Amino acid sequence: MEQLSDEKLIARYLRGDEAALEALVKRYLPLVYGFATRYTGNPDNAADIAQETFVKVWKNIRKFDQKRSFKSWIFTIAKNTALDWLKKKKEPPFSAFETNEGENPLENIADTLVLSSIAIDQKILAAKMDVVIQNLPKHYHTVVTLREKEQLSFREIAKKLHAPLNTVKSRYRRALHILKGSLNKKQG
Repeated sequence: MEQLSDEKLIARYLRGDEAALEALVKRYLPLVYGFATRYTGNPDNAADIAQETFVKVWKNIRKFDQKRSFKSWIFTIAKNTALDWLKKKKEPPFSAFETNEGENPLENIADTLVLSSIAIDQKILAAKMDVVIQNLPKHYHTVVTLREKEQLSFREIAKKLHAPLNTVKSRYRRALHILKGSLNKKQG
């Protein structure tokens, strides 16, 4: 079952084969968990996000448009689940840091509004990049995704795609050129 494509596993699951969904979970759990860990910086929270992601996949797989990439769909769900987690994350009230003398040691901490603004800008740029990457021709999209999201080397990508190493490198360079052009158009 592990060698079946995502599309075939989805089709089998929709016909009632529960093992097909288990195979999809087994295939994507490490990737989703890794993504959530990088996103939150906390393995426990990442495990919760990964679990919630797969519950959402299970609940919505019948609505999945099989003309789209399952991997992109599941990572979109994981990203949205992580964003929801970040929104729900409760910060302790400011008064919780006061000492018995009524002093607040946090008053001497530098303003991080600028850093927050940079982080938001980076998230917006990453979201734009995701959209542009999704619109790349499939052979470019695949190479960029394997390189950037799965952190594979060019040699590993070539082996996985059964393609010559120089072809993979060339596709990656062309994809970056297209991405740069697309982002420049969007910013202009």
